[in-house]
Amino acid sequence: MRLSIVVPVLNEEQVLGATLAAIRDGGPHAEIIVVDGGSSDASFQIASEYADQVLAAPRGRARQQNLGAARSSGEALAFVHSDTIVPPTFSNEIDGALLDPWVCGGRFDIRLNDPRPMSRLIGRAISLRSRLTRSATGDQAIFVRRAAFFRLGGFPEIPICEDVAFMRLLKRTGRIACLRSTVTSSARRWQQGGFSRTILLMWVIKSLFLCGVAPERLARWYADVR
Repeated sequence: MRLSIVVPVLNEEQVLGATLAAIRDGGPHAEIIVVDGGSSDASFQIASEYADQVLAAPRGRARQQNLGAARSSGEALAFVHSDTIVPPTFSNEIDGALLDPWVCGGRFDIRLNDPRPMSRLIGRAISLRSRLTRSATGDQAIFVRRAAFFRLGGFPEIPICEDVAFMRLLKRTGRIACLRSTVTSSARRWQQGGFSRTILLMWVIKSLFLCGVAPERLARWYADVR
């Protein structure tokens, strides 16, 4: 199955090369589409060295990902954040999961690129919660059948929690494959904000979003308290 991998980017020159090299290794025959949201650093130039397409879009992860999907050609789509390293088996595992016609999409387990015990625990907790709820965050390299993605209208173009909103819709359409192979995500937000504070902040934002608080309001509050 032809796979298109969409990477939304904004000022990620420090990590983007490693991310795209891992994607090319894990998806040697995949189409790689980088969507830049107006970077002022060298992200656009770095992306041009690896990607099949480098697109410019208004800033906003959901908007960027939707544009990449619209310009893609794959029967399956995967969305990888610019600070996430995928495993060498990435495209093969997605192919295997989608052999089941009842599977509409899925995600990978996650670990953080920090050897400290708390970071390892956070990765395991996110993976377990995701497995139990059949949901995922964007850090877990969400993948989906192309037809299902467009039938659902893509990612809701909201400023925060677009991944949570999309997965709520996706899991109503079929089975979610919870792959045990791990993607490795940057631990920088945990390191910058502190473990306890970041866990609490993320839990509160997600809970308020699921309770119906407007994402625009949450985005303003998130920016204020970071």
